[in-house]
Formats: sequence, C-alpha cells, structure tokens
Amino acid sequence: MTEAPKKTSTPTRWTKETLRDPHHRADKARRVEAMFDAIAPTYERVNTVVSFGRDAAWRHVTVAAGDVRETDVVLDVACGTGDMLRTFAAAQPPPARLIGVDFSARMLALGQYDDVATPIHLLRADAQRLPLADESVDIISCAFGVRNFQNLQAGLDEMGRVARPGGRVLILEFSTPSNPLIGWAHRLYVQRVLPVLGTLISRDKTGAYKYLPRSVATFESRDTFLRRLNDAGFSNITVRSMNLGGVILYRGEKRRSGGTL
Repeated sequence: MTEAPKKTSTPTRWTKETLRDPHHRADKARRVEAMFDAIAPTYERVNTVVSFGRDAAWRHVTVAAGDVRETDVVLDVACGTGDMLRTFAAAQPPPARLIGVDFSARMLALGQYDDVATPIHLLRADAQRLPLADESVDIISCAFGVRNFQNLQAGLDEMGRVARPGGRVLILEFSTPSNPLIGWAHRLYVQRVLPVLGTLISRDKTGAYKYLPRSVATFESRDTFLRRLNDAGFSNITVRSMNLGGVILYRGEKRRSGGTL
C-alpha cells in the first residue's frame, strides 16, 4: 500500500547558478522532489535509453551481491518507480517482504508491481527520517539515490539504524572513470549527449538531466564515501566497479555488537 501523498510545490528549474554546487544548497531537497515528480512518467524509459539498457544489468549485479534469503526483509531507499524492488522480487529465492521508500509522490504512484508476488509496502518518506524501527531490515539498497540526499551522512546513518546486525547495505552510484581517456569519453557523453537525450525523451523543463551530470561531478570522492559508510555503522565494505568505472557498487555489512572494522 502507499501512504496518501502530500501536495508538492511547483517544479523549480535547475539553472547554471543553482548547479554550481547542488549538494550544498539549502533548498536541494525541495528541488530534487519537484524534479522527480516532473520526470516520473518517463523515468525508466530514459534510464534504459541513456544507459543503452545496461541499467538492468547493474541492478541484477546489486541484487546478487545482497545474498538474498527467503526470510529477508528488503528496504529500497529512493525506490522511485520500483525497478530495484522488482529485481529483488525476481531473486531466487525471493525475500520475505519488500519495503520501498521515496519522497516523490508521483514516482511512487507510477510504480508497476502487478507481477510481484512478494508482499510489498510503499512509504512516502524522507531517507533522512525512515519510518521504520531500529534493526528491522536485512538488506538496504539505494540505486543512484544517495547523491540526492539533502544530508548524506544523515541518510546513511538512518540506513545503519534500521539495518539488523549483519544486514547488508548495497549502494549503486555513478562515478567518473579514473582512466584519462575513458574519463574524457565518459564526461563527453554524460555532460553533452545524455542531457540532450534525457530532455528530448522526457520533455523535462526542470533541468533534471543537467542536474544529473553536475551532481555526479560534484559528489564526494570514493574514499570519503567509504568513511561515511563506516561512520554509519557498516564494515567489511567492498567496492565493485562497472561500466568502465562509470558505475560503482558499494557493499557493506552492519557491524554486530562489539564488532571491529
């Protein structure tokens, strides 16, 4: 079931000025919510086109890294229209229960779950204030969502709070390849081609596909993000690079009481 949505503000366009440092804007959360409400109808279609269909493979790799068990409760943060939740539902064995959290009412409303047999509960909520009990979930995933948190550490701390000891966290995020030549080609595509394609397909007027490359370019370094995961209570953290370094999968485990790094 889905909680009744609240009214949202009129979409606010990202501009050259507001994109200088998007992660430190006081109104980032409001802008991101309005942006996703605006692009929700074409969100999955754009993802498939601009990734050349690779987004599905990245999700399958992420679910496989979760070592899903039939008793697991899975939480997908920033679940959007449910592509990651549907991938978890198709795991063998499937988890016992799925929970999706997003603060975009329209993204939640447009999710398709007709073929999902696993019990699923959708919640409209902020990732920084998850409406879940302490140590209540076994797997937490977040696909291309942590960049959008108003306060990154607060969001990761909430993941640490609701994860059971030994629970797994799986964070899929964009990155910039370290190889100079590949990095140049990647930046050319992400900064020049992708915004045009995304905007044409979605007919977006909020600047969402200008925000995307800028939010990746100004996001924290891999080492800083690893420290944040550790501070949130996760250990045994591994990093898997995909798409020639353009996509990163972080996997960690909630430290057990008295555990060490």
